[in-house]
Amino acid sequence: MTQVQGIASPEPAARDSALRGWLGVGAVTGATFTVVTSEMLPVGLLTPISDTLRVTEGAAGLSLTATGLVAALSAPLITAALGRTDRRLVLCVLLAVLTVGNIGAAWSPNFGVMMGARVLVGIGIGGVWAIAASMAARLVPAKSTGAATALVYSGVAVASVIGVPAGTYIGALAGWRAAFLVIAGLALIVLVAIALLLPRLTVAQVVPLRAVLRLAREPQLRTALLVVAFLVTGHFAAYTYIRPLLEKVTGIGASTIGTLLLVYGIAGVIGNFSSGTAGARSPRRTLMTISLPLALTVLLIPMLGGSLWLAVTLMVAWGLSYGGVSVTTQNWVFAAAPDAREAASSLNAGVFNAAIALGALVGGRSADAFGVTSAMWLGGALVLVALTVAAIGRSPEQP
Repeated sequence: MTQVQGIASPEPAARDSALRGWLGVGAVTGATFTVVTSEMLPVGLLTPISDTLRVTEGAAGLSLTATGLVAALSAPLITAALGRTDRRLVLCVLLAVLTVGNIGAAWSPNFGVMMGARVLVGIGIGGVWAIAASMAARLVPAKSTGAATALVYSGVAVASVIGVPAGTYIGALAGWRAAFLVIAGLALIVLVAIALLLPRLTVAQVVPLRAVLRLAREPQLRTALLVVAFLVTGHFAAYTYIRPLLEKVTGIGASTIGTLLLVYGIAGVIGNFSSGTAGARSPRRTLMTISLPLALTVLLIPMLGGSLWLAVTLMVAWGLSYGGVSVTTQNWVFAAAPDAREAASSLNAGVFNAAIALGALVGGRSADAFGVTSAMWLGGALVLVALTVAAIGRSPEQP
């Protein structure tokens, strides 16, 4: 009788363990949603922030650029400094830093305090990005790693659909400071969920900073990082200036543009999940498959965006394509460095955030110098460069 009980008992235990693992993945997804919303929140609040703090809108935009750059630098540095520290504890501390940064932004009496608060937000973002994806892969069985990674990165797409528009709406309803307070409260809620739902997650192998940076020399990982650099820079060079382009080419108003961006975001969520499994099996092939329509979409919008329905179609294609970029490149990074996933993820997070800041910068310079259409040409060209690098570079897949 004891033997029968011993054989039967692991099944409910296994089910409980699997459920807890997926609940943990859901909590980590909440963390990615929170950091992306925190990073992008100033986009919809630049005008009231600049009015209140008495700076230009361009200066207020530095609150976004600075956050991206700090996140890019902090991702590999934090990972190297962590040692064997329990990653659940680390994630809780990072979310606490994010909470304090958002509260500081809400309180800021002047622009200097705002920038200091946004530096804290950048530290939280870089750290979360560096460890979130590798944590998710450890919470579920190996066969579910692709799905878990896709779920974690869905936080990015959902933030663009719900987080940033909701923050903008709260800002219009109750003031921009209230929007920062709400996201601070969300960060605190996610912190509690992480503490309750995740097990202790220690690291068997410590990777020092020098070894983290040496990873970038590995041909397969170097190819992935170059693809991320060109593709994400190209995307944000174009996407940052999509509103003025649509106003110029399509002649639509702010409300219609908001609807188009919502459609884009929904398509991005679909693209994220549809690319998750395929990206886990064949990251290079999946990335090449989504990069070509992404480049063509960005290049065609200035020419075909004059028709509202064509503009809608192109925005859907753009969302579906770019929605799969984060999860696919992360799967490439995992496959390229299977024994150093967290360190490789930190490099990926650093390059990704640096590319966001660089894309907004070079797109703006191009738009100022040659007109907003040039930002689309530049963005499309950079995505084509990324496609070429993916095609000829080394990857974990057999040729």
